[in-house]
Amino acid sequence: MTNGSTEQDERPGRTELGRSLLENGFMTSDWAPAFAAVPRTAFLPDLMWPHDAATGQAATVLKTVDSSAWYGYANSNVPIVTQWDDGEHTGTEPGKTFTSSSSMPSVVFSMLADLDAQAGHKVLEIGTGTGWNAGLLAHRVGAGNVVSVEVDPAVSEAACAALRRIGYGDVKVITGDGLLGYPPDAPYDRVIATCGLRSGLFAWVRQTTPGGVIVAPWGTHYTYTEATVRLVVADDGDSASGHFTRPVNFMRMRSQRLVRPEHSSYVPAQGTGDAERSTTTITEPEFLTGSLDVEAFAVGLQVPNCVHVPDRKQAGKRPVWLYSLTDRSWAVVIFRDGHDTATVYQSGNRRLWDEVEAAFRWWQDQGRPGFHRFGLTVTADHQVPWLDAPSNALSG
Repeated sequence: MTNGSTEQDERPGRTELGRSLLENGFMTSDWAPAFAAVPRTAFLPDLMWPHDAATGQAATVLKTVDSSAWYGYANSNVPIVTQWDDGEHTGTEPGKTFTSSSSMPSVVFSMLADLDAQAGHKVLEIGTGTGWNAGLLAHRVGAGNVVSVEVDPAVSEAACAALRRIGYGDVKVITGDGLLGYPPDAPYDRVIATCGLRSGLFAWVRQTTPGGVIVAPWGTHYTYTEATVRLVVADDGDSASGHFTRPVNFMRMRSQRLVRPEHSSYVPAQGTGDAERSTTTITEPEFLTGSLDVEAFAVGLQVPNCVHVPDRKQAGKRPVWLYSLTDRSWAVVIFRDGHDTATVYQSGNRRLWDEVEAAFRWWQDQGRPGFHRFGLTVTADHQVPWLDAPSNALSG
């Protein structure tokens, strides 16, 4: 086993990053040895696109051109894009859609703390990415106990090479569909996913030992807001249940990507057509919040198969569109600055705004519960969200 000692250990920033992760509670002290032994820099490509907090955009950073910037970003708590457009992108400028990345270290170690993997545990990872997470797990449980599944062959190959270079070549990296898990090496004591899920966790439940833990980013179609769920497999192995821990945003599993509905296929070209008109007293500041806020997550738990798309504000007016994924029902609520009511138009078999408003009011009436009060139960036939306890299942 290697201690991961390479030239980047001397670069400024890595020690500070580790201290910050500990002081802010993202990394527990028992994961500090793995952080020290397995540097993130060993898994990052020379050309990468880290998130630039100043611009809010992806910056192009090439190690051979500006090594100081490269190491500075690598040793910072920022997400770093390592692939665009499923590998079809060429050149140094950012592509259209990022499709593989190195997650923020704070997210990585928070999820590892939730996983609670111990020495000797057999771990299945879904989404190898750069391989850093697999390397951290290998240091913790032993490289021969880690199986990682990656859908993209090029990403898988690069991760394997990085793991070999740093001394963890015994990690088994499988190129395939992570939604299927990897039955040949089951059962696993722990399963962790590093891509966003909307369904399909039961295959992992069946491949995990009773009492084992599954940690995955999970969300609904309503919003990009996800939360990590920590599921514990039941004694009979036929279900798993547990609370959500914190909000996250991950790239969705490729087989579960949602193509945003085409507005023109729902709404008549001439405008609202024969849609039903009404008003609501919900205001924009109440309803429209940041991408990691619990309001949208809570609403999505109770309004299935619905996508909400906030439009840009123009001249003090912002429309928020709702589209059904099961039929052509749609709704729009139009918020206006300085108004204590908003105009609503709804069309189709579903009254989407009525569903959304009811869910939002329910969340308010429950005392605006945070992510940690919600949970999920997964069985062969269902995935059921709940509030506070599995017995308090949510409709939707």
